[in-house]
Amino acid sequence: MATARGPHKNLRVWKESMDFVYSLYRATCRFPKEEIYGLTSQMRRAAISIPSNIAEGYGRSSDAELVHFLYIALGSSNEIDTQLLIAFNIGYLNGEDYESLSMRNDDIAKMLRSLIYIRSNN
Repeated sequence: MATARGPHKNLRVWKESMDFVYSLYRATCRFPKEEIYGLTSQMRRAAISIPSNIAEGYGRSSDAELVHFLYIALGSSNEIDTQLLIAFNIGYLNGEDYESLSMRNDDIAKMLRSLIYIRSNN
C-alpha cells in the first residue's frame, strides 16, 4: 500500500480517519447493489472527505485556513453519524458493524474537535 507525504501523515486523527475509510468501504460492499449511487456513494464520499480535508488544511499557510478545513472534516463526520444510523435502521448494517463504525467515527470527531480547539487558540 502506498503512503502519503506531508505533515498530516503523522497525525493520529488522519491515520484513524484513513483506517475508518477502509472499514467503511468494506461494510458498504455488503449494501444492496441498487444503493451504489445512493447511500453507499454518499457514505463513502463523506468518509473520504475527513482525511482529505485534514490533509488539505495542513497544506495551507495559516491556522485559520487549517481550522476551516478541520471544520469541514468534522461536518463530514457528522454526516456519517446520520448515515450510519440510517443504514442500521433499514437493515444494511448489523448491530456489531454499526456500533464499531459509530464508535470509531465518534472518536474521530472528538479528535477533530480537540485539534480545532488547539489550533483556534494559538
